[in-house]
Amino acid sequence: MPRPRKPDSPFRYFNSSPEVIRLVVMMYVRFPLSLRNVEDLLFERGIDICHETVRLWWNRFGPLFAGDIRRQRVNRMRGFRHWRWHLDEMYVKLNGEMVYLWRAVDHEGEVLESYVTRSRDKAAALTFMKKALKRHGRPDAITTDGLRSYGAAMNELGNAEKQEVGRWANNRVENSHLPFRRRERAMLRFRQMKTLQKFASVHANVHNHFSLERHLVDRQTYKERRSAALAEWQSLAS
Repeated sequence: MPRPRKPDSPFRYFNSSPEVIRLVVMMYVRFPLSLRNVEDLLFERGIDICHETVRLWWNRFGPLFAGDIRRQRVNRMRGFRHWRWHLDEMYVKLNGEMVYLWRAVDHEGEVLESYVTRSRDKAAALTFMKKALKRHGRPDAITTDGLRSYGAAMNELGNAEKQEVGRWANNRVENSHLPFRRRERAMLRFRQMKTLQKFASVHANVHNHFSLERHLVDRQTYKERRSAALAEWQSLAS
């Protein structure tokens, strides 16, 4: 019998090593750096690439790495009991126009789903929630703010009894907006909804991967978790 064919490497048409590509994508997506900031930092380390190469690599490999991280997360959380979600929407300026970035965050503060729309009505909330439920399964409880679109969408989905609304109950998702806001300022805003949707999804998964809750653990535990996260990152798409 013929041996099964190995899947082609996603790096096969690139002259640079996978390690350099992963480093570039991590620096640009994880930290509040511009394309030229990444170019200059790499040049100091003996890696000479153009800032447009940084743009090409994050557009090509960012969604690939984010997909691997998301699948690993879904496999770990499958069957988890007492899973609580927090839903919220934030304003993002797009060429002078305000659009809405819907986000689902779990009880551990990890962003599960990001979805961009121009409206904040029932149809937008329903599309966002269907997408999140299809990818991640059904939680035990969903905490939202007082936006009526959530209630209307949950009534149609048949899980209205899971909705919880409280004055400060949604602080978990409100705080999760801060890393994206810092990254948004470094990028000098967005210009297209497609770019915003892609970057929000990639940034959320990369931030989840390196969010180690350093304020809750001692230094030695944090160092061990950081080393494990970096080792897992180096194995993505391998």
